[in-house]
Amino acid sequence: MIHTRPLPRTGGLAMALGVYISVLFWATADGFLNAYLAGGGILIAFGLVDDLKGLDYKWKFLGQLLAALVIVFYGGVRITFLGSLLPEDVRLAGWFAIPLTLVVIVGVTNAINLADGLDGLAGGISLLGFCSIAYFAYLVEGNTVFLLSMALIGAIFGFLRFNTYPASVFMGDTGSQLLGFSAIVFAVKVTQENACLSPVLPLIILGFPILDTLTVMVERVRHGRSPFSADKNHFHHRLISIGYFHTEAVLIIYLIQSAMIIFAILFRYHYAWLFLAGYLLFSAALIGAFTWADNTGFRVSRYYLIDHIIKGKLKRIKFDNLIIRISFGTSKLLLPLMFLFACLLPVKVPGYASAASLGFGVFLVALRVFGKKWMGIGLRLVLYLAIPLALYLGEGGKAAWISPEMLLGYHLSLVVSTLFIILSIKYSRRARGFRVTSLDFLIVFIIVVIPNLPDLW
Repeated sequence: MIHTRPLPRTGGLAMALGVYISVLFWATADGFLNAYLAGGGILIAFGLVDDLKGLDYKWKFLGQLLAALVIVFYGGVRITFLGSLLPEDVRLAGWFAIPLTLVVIVGVTNAINLADGLDGLAGGISLLGFCSIAYFAYLVEGNTVFLLSMALIGAIFGFLRFNTYPASVFMGDTGSQLLGFSAIVFAVKVTQENACLSPVLPLIILGFPILDTLTVMVERVRHGRSPFSADKNHFHHRLISIGYFHTEAVLIIYLIQSAMIIFAILFRYHYAWLFLAGYLLFSAALIGAFTWADNTGFRVSRYYLIDHIIKGKLKRIKFDNLIIRISFGTSKLLLPLMFLFACLLPVKVPGYASAASLGFGVFLVALRVFGKKWMGIGLRLVLYLAIPLALYLGEGGKAAWISPEMLLGYHLSLVVSTLFIILSIKYSRRARGFRVTSLDFLIVFIIVVIPNLPDLW
């Protein structure tokens, strides 16, 4: 981890508590869920000891292996189907499938653990991975995996608010190991239990940290060092070494991970050989690019035009309030119109929604008459409750007069308003409050991609 001052490493424990509490309230217990909670609990225990006291890598491997054994033997998660990589209907025998699954789970758990080298990096990669896993689980009605993925997405979002550069808290081994373990277990379970999905999807979803870990370990062995020794040869370190800033390196990796997620979604039903060939081409291109940079001494040119003139003008624009006036003014116009349109979407409004709307109206009128000083807080409370309700009702069925073109315009308005809100936050002159970080790329990516996912609506 690149940092200059000591910071708490308790973010992983907070994420784990958020996930476990959500699951205990909402999930239906079964063998897989119990095994996952037990395996995750083992990693959390070993991770806490490592974060507080420090553990030798052999002990960390022991914890990862124990967790993998629990999920394989008690959760029934095994890699037995390789699709078109093997002759039709051929399944791997248990004597081979079990060791293979253990190696894969332990390997990916370590890959995410080792990817936790820049603020927001491991969390952002995992967030994108869990979004795709949740989508695949939704398609095949894998309710338990879907719920677990959504719980982790929520926990990561809350954590990244404090972990994007400059971070105020780290996830530690507790968080990174739990994320890696969860991601590979969910991905394997969804693809192995549903032959319609390519069994190579986990390799694409988690391919970047896997390639990073393998490359670094091979390089260490090639130079006569232990594959588990520490160095700064990870992809994120190499991006910084050739001249990218911390936030730029994280954003580049987010973009690479996003491209791989989109590739996995678009070709999820295709032959395994297509995924394998695509991943090998991607790996060769990435390793070739870094090798070329090392051999030629390539460094990114920090252009005076960009770093000083353009950024300097943007800073001046910030203090001139031009962007604020445009972005905030547009948001004030778009958001109420979008909320009104969302209220008109449902084909039928249930009685409880009508009663809630009446209650909201009476509440606001009462505040207006008897407590004007509380009107701002009351209005925000009503909006926080009414907006999710309107969006939820709109998904239950669209009114007959709503055309596809109108829905497209509504989704585009959502994207535009989100961008303007981010600009408003970015160029606000407030000394405190929310700041734009690499987390905002993840938010915009999800907002743009989710409404356009095939087979979702």
